[in-house]
Amino acid sequence: MNFQLNDEQQQLQDSVGRLLADHCSFEQRRAIVASADGRSAALYGRLAELGVTALLVPEAQGGFGGRLEDLLPVLQACGAALCTEPVLASAVLGATALRVAGGEPAARLLPGLAQGTTVVAWAHDEPGTRHADLWIETRAEKGPGGWTISGVKLPVISGPQAQHFVVSARIAGAADATQGCAFFVVDAGAAGLQRRDFRLVDDTPASELTFNATPAQALADPLSDPLSDPHDGAAFQRILTAVNAAGIAALCADMVGAAQAAYRLALDYLNVRKQFGRLIGENQALRHRAADMLVSLEMARSMAIAAAVAADRPEAEDSAADLLRAKLIVGRHARQVCQHAIQCHGGIGMTEEYAVGHCLRRVHVADHLFGDADAQARRLAALLA
Repeated sequence: MNFQLNDEQQQLQDSVGRLLADHCSFEQRRAIVASADGRSAALYGRLAELGVTALLVPEAQGGFGGRLEDLLPVLQACGAALCTEPVLASAVLGATALRVAGGEPAARLLPGLAQGTTVVAWAHDEPGTRHADLWIETRAEKGPGGWTISGVKLPVISGPQAQHFVVSARIAGAADATQGCAFFVVDAGAAGLQRRDFRLVDDTPASELTFNATPAQALADPLSDPLSDPHDGAAFQRILTAVNAAGIAALCADMVGAAQAAYRLALDYLNVRKQFGRLIGENQALRHRAADMLVSLEMARSMAIAAAVAADRPEAEDSAADLLRAKLIVGRHARQVCQHAIQCHGGIGMTEEYAVGHCLRRVHVADHLFGDADAQARRLAALLA
């Protein structure tokens, strides 16, 4: 697939690349993830100044009204730098959910999200989900004082930094019913909300959220808005489909960035490490391995572009299948590149002091979010059937 960056995209890519090189080198990143917050608010503020957080926000709310294609080079740069800032959680997932839902919550939160002063996290997965989009045990009830929700969400990416959460909850029906669900906005300081913070294997901050009759605001009134009727689930499915598409496309780009960083680290190591008086890169077997890594990397890069294009064109006939194929192929090839890169380094590649092992951790986490390779294969088979 031929995909050329336009002038604005190229300038943004260069600017983000320079920023991350100056403020998120591997040693600087190790200091960031060792801090209590696990991220750098100053770095996120600089990313916001470059317009990263405003790309997917409509112009009416202070954004640029861009597409996933515009964010593709930025997400690749974040993946290559192993950046732990809430770009995925807020600038992609949170922004997409609010933009598609519209209404008062979007008008209230999107301006701050675009400026980088507000972080909105996506809280949809639950402990029993197992990559099933519509397994929702969290319940929502409407009383005299408004909506309240009760249940557990896990994991919530960038939950420790979020001031607001977009939460899925069930109004009616069984946990796996295709109808009777809606999305709500919950403030991080709301009564009845308990948060347990932890780190994923790649050092990304995440949270487990427990709601106990926690006050919530519906993105659109599920019992009065005809587009959000819980009996047909049209609005819920529209938001969920858009966020899933944006998340898959973003993660594909992120994995490509991490795999590209691993490939470069492997080449550098092959060209400086000597054994028995000669560079190990002169070994034919390792040259063949490097060639295989490049083929896998190019395959992953092409499929990441296809995912971004499909996410921006949901009305296209093959967009859903393209997204599933992309996540499946990028996950497998990016993992293969990182594993080969570690093998090129030998045992030292798995130590904390070497970045190449962290690239594999990044790919591992991204591969499991929104469904791992096996889940994508099952979904693709069901779709094509």
